[in-house]
Amino acid sequence: MRAPVTDLPIMLEEVSVLAGDAVLLDRVTLALAAGSPTVLIGPNGAGKTTLLRLAMGLVAPSRGRVSWGGREHVEPTRRAIMFQRPAMLRRSAAGNIRYALAAAGVPRAHRKARASELLALVGLDTLADRPARKLSGGEQQRLALARALAREPQVLFLDEPTASLDPAATKAIEDAIRTIALRGVKVVMSTHDLGEARRFAGEIVLLHRGSVIERGPADAFFAAPQAPQARRFLAGELLL
Repeated sequence: MRAPVTDLPIMLEEVSVLAGDAVLLDRVTLALAAGSPTVLIGPNGAGKTTLLRLAMGLVAPSRGRVSWGGREHVEPTRRAIMFQRPAMLRRSAAGNIRYALAAAGVPRAHRKARASELLALVGLDTLADRPARKLSGGEQQRLALARALAREPQVLFLDEPTASLDPAATKAIEDAIRTIALRGVKVVMSTHDLGEARRFAGEIVLLHRGSVIERGPADAFFAAPQAPQARRFLAGELLL
């Protein structure tokens, strides 16, 4: 039997992303493999969002090579991304998910049941008929998370999923992400919150000025960071 096609590992080899004269990513080499969540940290402008978009396949490298499961130029059918400020369609919460399921090619007869499953996964099953744009900020984030799962992705990219949320909404999002990761989905997430990084990460990647400063197991990183920039960042100092 042929092995199932997989997008993992995602390999970035000496990748740079340029925007005019600006260097968004600078010769990044990184492997994203199956397993526990990988969390990207670093100051604003470090390149976290660009790296997520690159690994998703939304941005092409200016230099270097990106591959998914050993293949290049692969359509993102096994990948999904949730942006920091997701747009809500002018539909109900369930309608937003059914739309995503239709776009993913899920047969019409299966969409209602699958939408209900996804809403329950993120704790929005009682709000299925509420207009999506009338949901609170935290509820919209959870709906966006459920919508991203419509493709049943193997890899889920999350860009600051709890930014600007209150503690209760943050916990609801984190609980949903934890459940998704336990189901075998590879989560790659950026965050500005070091507490959240400690709670989630199996692996930490610290970015600064478009470069990977340090990466490794989360427990080792937080216990004894090796790079001087990492030590300063964990101490709360500004990286300029």
